[in-house]
Amino acid sequence: MKRPNIIFIVADDLGFADLGCYGARKAQFGDVSPVIDSLAANGLRLTDGYANSPVCSPTRFALMTARYQYRLRGAADEPINSRSKGSTTLGLPPEHPTLPSLLKASGYHTALMGKWHLGYPPTFSPLRSGYDEYFGPMAGGVDYFTHCASNGEHDLYRGEEEFPQEGYLTDMLSKGAVDFIERMTQASKKDKPFFLSLHYTAPHWPWETRDDEALAQEVKNNLFHLHGGNIHTYHRMIHHMDEGIGWVIDALKRSGQFDNTLVVFTSDNGGERFSDNWPLVGGKMDLTEGGIRVPWIAHWPEVIKPGGVSAQHCMTMDWSSTLIEIGGAQAHPAYPFDGLSLLPILRDADHRFDRPLYWRMNHRSQRALRLGDWKYLRVDEHDYLFNIVQDARERANLGVREPERLQTMRQAWEAWNDTMPAIPEDASVSLGFSVKDMPQR
Repeated sequence: MKRPNIIFIVADDLGFADLGCYGARKAQFGDVSPVIDSLAANGLRLTDGYANSPVCSPTRFALMTARYQYRLRGAADEPINSRSKGSTTLGLPPEHPTLPSLLKASGYHTALMGKWHLGYPPTFSPLRSGYDEYFGPMAGGVDYFTHCASNGEHDLYRGEEEFPQEGYLTDMLSKGAVDFIERMTQASKKDKPFFLSLHYTAPHWPWETRDDEALAQEVKNNLFHLHGGNIHTYHRMIHHMDEGIGWVIDALKRSGQFDNTLVVFTSDNGGERFSDNWPLVGGKMDLTEGGIRVPWIAHWPEVIKPGGVSAQHCMTMDWSSTLIEIGGAQAHPAYPFDGLSLLPILRDADHRFDRPLYWRMNHRSQRALRLGDWKYLRVDEHDYLFNIVQDARERANLGVREPERLQTMRQAWEAWNDTMPAIPEDASVSLGFSVKDMPQR
């Protein structure tokens, strides 16, 4: 089988039910995500897929390495913030094998269009971790028009150089992806597959659509945009991203690459303040389901049958491992994967295998283990046991009724945690807002 092109699309802070194919309500203007919904209808949609973390940069460490993010110091910050600029420890070490570096060594041309959030040059950058090309912001969040980070500094790069350019960032990333695809399908490039990471900042704050350039000056001193936003703006931001993905799909079709391109879509964590996570509770920064269960869609006409739905448990690093296998690469012996390949699921949506999933957070001393139908959760030193299949909202704590199961799962989590480095004492937690800004969920 010819190795496919691979496009890994990651939304930023997208909630579990923000897409039509996951139950989203219609927006004022109609369907929020028709292009992504079409990819799901003609590919594979997973109902029990998770992010490696409920906050952005730790998940991205796992995405890049196919390993639990807890193994790397930079991922202990929840998340890395713009104050880390100049740090030589808070980032993805260039010597660590990555999804793009392993695919590059296997013969792929690699590019990242979009958010990096894994440390700043000169110590860290996409170009030092396996990408041939890079265009996007290095920081965790930037304004969509000024492209400034929360510290007020301009943060749009091409390669490792700042690249001032006017435009709405979501559209700029989509157009960059289209340009890359078109260049990769020229006669001189056609014999070499490509790997494209398309990591949007949408629908992350600030709450700006294409028509909201005037807001850029209003929010420049507080990109968290605590006084603004609404579900209508949020829907439109998702729709702009969806339109851009449509441009990417059209470019694949024009170039004859559509059938032999694997497109994977997900979010880096659960939704934030305007997202819809129904039926889940919680969101970004929480290890309740709303913070970690996310959309997962895979589309590959040559392999994946249309209309597939899978309840296979998986998390971000499993997809990284999958893409590396599909690309004909493998783990470096010194850096074995924690991720497991999902290729059998792509070939047969009914295939299933046991997949325990573990998490921990410095924030609120959280821990979680998903094992089969069950989930062990700790928040603020309180332990809970839920049957997630019966109670996705995590409202009925069965720990008292099933103390032996709770104890067994607690011990399993603690045994796993003993295999991971401890959380460093200087690890930071950065919260954009608290109960003084808005009521709790």
